[in-house]
Amino acid sequence: MIILSAGMPRAGSGWYYNLTNDLIMAAGYQDGREIRQRYHLERVLTQVNCNIGALTTKRLIPVLVPSLLGNTFVVKAHAGPTAFAHRLIRGRHLRPAYIYRDPRDAMLSAYEYGQRGLQKGRPNAFSHLTGFESSLAFILEYVMIWEKWIAIEDALHTRYEDLKSDYEREVIRLVDFLKLDGDDHAIKTVIEKYRPERASEEQKGTHFSKGVSGRFREIYSPEEQQILNQSLGPHLERMGYT
Repeated sequence: MIILSAGMPRAGSGWYYNLTNDLIMAAGYQDGREIRQRYHLERVLTQVNCNIGALTTKRLIPVLVPSLLGNTFVVKAHAGPTAFAHRLIRGRHLRPAYIYRDPRDAMLSAYEYGQRGLQKGRPNAFSHLTGFESSLAFILEYVMIWEKWIAIEDALHTRYEDLKSDYEREVIRLVDFLKLDGDDHAIKTVIEKYRPERASEEQKGTHFSKGVSGRFREIYSPEEQQILNQSLGPHLERMGYT
């Protein structure tokens, strides 16, 4: 089976992927990175965190092959579900867990991360964001993707803020969703490893930072916050944000 660790950018998706991948490995299943190498999926899955990119048929079929051969492993994505992905979910070949964050904080984090990359001379996936307007347009695309994932009843939906503030409850939800034994020593060891207070930038692939909730209120002007309310208001209410 393919476990899909999907998420909104800058919403702890790297942290969530590595937590999920290590839980799966602790239960005796396969490391997604080893599957990538063994089945020569380098053109489909990225080296860090096995990001599959768009969930197209062309990309999903090669990843489906090792799954059909009896392997259970985790891949990552930021993209929305496609018709073929829906078919795999209904057929129990693909189990998606989706993490999201207050989009106002996510867009601010993406912009700042992109700018830090430019300042260091190492542009990244967010370095094209030049300011408030481009950042808002960027996050609106992922809010639409959130709408698609939240509509899938068979997916596990997790808020980044809840994973940080009530880690115990949320990680148990993830363990139960993966149908693992939460009392197993190896599972408990992984749970301890990924507690928010222990996570750090040094853990390869987690992309974890402090992720302070509501920081957009300190950075964006009242006028910009009003634009955010107008653009994101209905979505924020459904997400559970004020």
